[in-house]
Amino acid sequence: MTEWQAVSAKEAALSRIERFVPLPGYVEFPANEMRERASAFLEEVQRRRTVRDFSDRPVPRDVIEMCVLTAGTAPNGAHRQPWRFVVVSNQKIKRAIRVAAEEEEKEFYAGRAPDDWLEALEPLGTHEAKPFLEKAPYLIVVFAESYSIGEGGERSKNYYVTESVGIATGLLITAIHRAGLVCLTHTPSPMGFLNEVLERPTNERPFLILVVGYPAPDATVPNLQRKSLDEIATFIE
Repeated sequence: MTEWQAVSAKEAALSRIERFVPLPGYVEFPANEMRERASAFLEEVQRRRTVRDFSDRPVPRDVIEMCVLTAGTAPNGAHRQPWRFVVVSNQKIKRAIRVAAEEEEKEFYAGRAPDDWLEALEPLGTHEAKPFLEKAPYLIVVFAESYSIGEGGERSKNYYVTESVGIATGLLITAIHRAGLVCLTHTPSPMGFLNEVLERPTNERPFLILVVGYPAPDATVPNLQRKSLDEIATFIE
């Protein structure tokens, strides 16, 4: 090996040391404890329900911040972290979002949606009125970044954007539930008005609105059943 090759190998080794670190924070549990933890978590998330009846009780902002940070831990394509969470508590902006969303929803229920879609929604009791968009203390509008923009205006393509943002949103929903709050995923179609109302750039595509808060004292939910393990999973051994 020449001196130049030795220096290059050393530089490569140092570069690898800088780019990779030992797996931090991993904790292994005995099999019985794994079962207990998995069972306890399953029991907790089985209580999670989508809610449409919200209280206007205030929610501490730091709780929402921690839930968003939890979403930001999601695995994502090439570690581009292609998401933006716009957290809205301003009453005027929530009102503007409601007005724009209800305009789209009126068209949806009045003819844009095919009959089979409306039939599928019927058991949920949904309609064009969306009062929760104003009443709940927080709206978290999730945007998917199709590409990133650097400080100099240069563009960098993001990868597996929909998958990455979907995983992050799932973590966000679970964190909200774990904190003792409820939420609703709302997807008016189309959602382009959110870029205008929230003054977001064109590289951000609205993914969904997450309505967050406490349930109203008289909140009700549809009497639904989740699919069994056999209906959602196939094990090949």
